[in-house]
Amino acid sequence: MKQHNVVIVHGVRNWRPGVEPAKAAAELAERWAVPLAAGYRAAGLGHVTAPRIQAAYYADLINDDEAQSVVDDIEDLAQGEQELLLSWLHSLGLPQESPEGQSWATMPPRHALSWFAQRSGTSARILARVAIALLPEVYSYLASPARREKARRAVAEVIDDSGAKVVVAHSLGSIVTYEALHAHPLPQVELLVTLGSPLGLPGGVFEMLDPAPTGGRGCRPAGLPRWVNIADRGDLVAIPRRLGNRFDVDDHYEDHIAAVDFHTLDSYLTCGYVATAVAPYLS
Repeated sequence: MKQHNVVIVHGVRNWRPGVEPAKAAAELAERWAVPLAAGYRAAGLGHVTAPRIQAAYYADLINDDEAQSVVDDIEDLAQGEQELLLSWLHSLGLPQESPEGQSWATMPPRHALSWFAQRSGTSARILARVAIALLPEVYSYLASPARREKARRAVAEVIDDSGAKVVVAHSLGSIVTYEALHAHPLPQVELLVTLGSPLGLPGGVFEMLDPAPTGGRGCRPAGLPRWVNIADRGDLVAIPRRLGNRFDVDDHYEDHIAAVDFHTLDSYLTCGYVATAVAPYLS
């Protein structure tokens, strides 16, 4: 068994059509090693060798022939994805009805996005870019029990086979990992670090989790000794940013991590918080 110190579970927009999953995973791991090493230096741990990484790759399992094709415009989102868009915007502050008293669900999605952008001072272009990048894959995962089980089994198998006791999960990967650790308990995992996680997003993600939340709170994976959550204060995907309000998280770090690429995994790995969290488990 080849030992790796850390398993990283990717988020959206990591599908590599035509590339063998093992090769895609190796390429991702190699790419992430650079920002993680930078994060070690940012945390004052430059004298410590950054851990080896194994990527848990599942993008091919949720971008199969039945999944929605690549979306280039907000109006091209499928019905379920548009509903997820409205849930996301409501969580950011969009009122339930338009100023005319209409339900946003009866209007083109661009209207709701533009109205919110104008009143919040947020760029409509950035909101649309985030929505197009995030929602199709999140919906593809949540809406299909078959794709869902394949993805979380694949993630659990990588973690188990690697022997890693530290798992870092980004964006949609935090949802997949959370459910994988419930469906396939792995006592070897001592630390879970979630980055830019939408686990608590009401109306679109939180209520659809498996296992289902009870009493407004999600269930912590059994036997997980420590859970750390990290969120950029400007991350439009990590809503709500404080997962501890909905989950039994041990530590939450929130800061302005990146001015532009506020949701990318590279930015999170570079910031130093990840290194600070994982280093004690890898000495």
